[in-house]
Amino acid sequence: MVSIDENIKVLSRAVLSDVQGDAEQILAEAKTKAEQIKQRAQEQAEAERAKILEQASVEAERVRSQVIATNQLKSRTMLLEQREMLLEEVFGTAKQRLPSVLRGSGYEQTAQRLFRETILQLGGSAAIVRADEETLKSLTTSLLEDMAKETGMQIRLGNPLEKGHGVVAETEDGHRQYDNTLETRLKRMQDSLRGSVYRILMGETL
Repeated sequence: MVSIDENIKVLSRAVLSDVQGDAEQILAEAKTKAEQIKQRAQEQAEAERAKILEQASVEAERVRSQVIATNQLKSRTMLLEQREMLLEEVFGTAKQRLPSVLRGSGYEQTAQRLFRETILQLGGSAAIVRADEETLKSLTTSLLEDMAKETGMQIRLGNPLEKGHGVVAETEDGHRQYDNTLETRLKRMQDSLRGSVYRILMGETL
């Protein structure tokens, strides 16, 4: 017959065995869960790293594109500024040389053409014509009379121009004026000539 003490020992060993088995199972499950958590953490970290790298790449490309665009704009602005300076220098030189045109052998015909163009552009019934001293030499009495007959206008000469070279005419009442000096003509032509002049300066063939 087994004693009570022996039964207690057997029962104790059985309980300890179950507890040990449960503990090992719990540890195994805990380890498995820990591995799963670690794996998920690594996956999340990799995903986050990839996301960060992608965002960094996108931002770097945006900054790069912005820098390129800014530099291109600066380069274009500098080029346009240099072009304008060069054109202004050319037109400034041309303006300074305009008086030399009056000393050319064919200026008499040019002066008469300026006069005729000025009268036709002004229109009206009467005109006062002013010109620089050199141009006035070409505006003969017969030229004024012929133009008056052609247009039906009363035409008379006014005081010589103090500034500019060419012809300026205005109506008797002073309400309308047409400036046909060489300086004004050059100024009017500048916008249309800029492209052609720049291409010539750059050595291009028109």
